[in-house]
Amino acid sequence: MSYRNLEIYKLAFELFLKTHKASLLLPKYELFELGSQLRRSSDSVITNIVEGYGRSSYRNDYIRFLIYSHASNDETINHLEKIIILYPNSSSEFETLRNSYNTLGGKLNIYKKWVIENWNKNNIQ
Repeated sequence: MSYRNLEIYKLAFELFLKTHKASLLLPKYELFELGSQLRRSSDSVITNIVEGYGRSSYRNDYIRFLIYSHASNDETINHLEKIIILYPNSSSEFETLRNSYNTLGGKLNIYKKWVIENWNKNNIQ
């Protein structure tokens, strides 16, 4: 199996692409401020899933990177909420993204709990 088969990875990657594209719609002066932070945090969600999976031979490392991914997901939601308030004219696309990241956060949490509970029962890799 590969991290590419994980539902959380597929969803996070799809959201990253949408978020990156949407961030470029921000006013020019925000592209390297809030836009850059949004792009980096959304990228960090998927990157931590991948890195954690690469370390999945070590239970605690895997769980740690899933926690990092979840934290980056929360950071992304926070950036989206700031954009929704600051730029209400473009808020509908960012609201959709926020809702999707909320869903992803729940899935990340469920997966992390599954890994913790099933580590010795199944071969996680």
